[in-house]
Amino acid sequence: MEGRSIVFASGKGGTGKTTTVANLGVALAQFGKEVILLDADITMANLSLVLGMEDIPITLHDVLAGEAELKDAIYEGPAGVKVIPGGLSLEKIKKAKPERLRQLIREIGQMADFVLIDAPAGLEMTSVTALLIGKELIIVTNPEISAITDSLKTKLIAEKLGTLPLGAILNRVTNEKTELTQEEIEAILEVPVLTMIPEDPEVKRASAYGVPLVIKNPTSPAAIAIKQLAAKLAGIKWEAPEPESPIKRVFKALFGGKR
Repeated sequence: MEGRSIVFASGKGGTGKTTTVANLGVALAQFGKEVILLDADITMANLSLVLGMEDIPITLHDVLAGEAELKDAIYEGPAGVKVIPGGLSLEKIKKAKPERLRQLIREIGQMADFVLIDAPAGLEMTSVTALLIGKELIIVTNPEISAITDSLKTKLIAEKLGTLPLGAILNRVTNEKTELTQEEIEAILEVPVLTMIPEDPEVKRASAYGVPLVIKNPTSPAAIAIKQLAAKLAGIKWEAPEPESPIKRVFKALFGGKR
């Protein structure tokens, strides 16, 4: 049975899309789902870096260039999530043929419950190709007018390509008065907001360690929002743990979590 292929896209860079995709994939794996993360950003591949997986010998670029088999470019990441990383070599980027992605996604879809595709930001050819290979679309955006406007363009193109928009993830939410509300965003994009991930300093800390947030600090506000969405996509019930008190966090930092 073919798994769900969901492409994650944003109209502009800097929305936190790649970090969100990585953590959502790990969260789904923690819930016992077979998950493959595919870095479809041919020119700016960063997914493996977010997951702490550097120096990968064979990447998606090698497969797209016809120089490697798909099975050799699939690696096991945190919590058992499978990852097909993109390459960072300029020489390999030149050889990669993005049009082969459509053929590959059919093979990948047979291997997992979920295939999460990290699409390049913007609306260049590689971005449109990524929109084309996913059956469903989740927009990752920020609650500001420029990001929402660009997200609307992405959503409209995806619909024309036959990709079904599931909804939007609002990332880096601070609840400042200058931000658009959930109701305003849903009215503009005409899709539901699936989750609101708050601005959380733990995200940067986890990235600095090369460890997904849902593993490094699973009770942080951003991690809880991601886990809630993962549970929703997986169709399971999940009760969010109580966030740790500041005092408890200090004790964990000082004594390594020992009581």
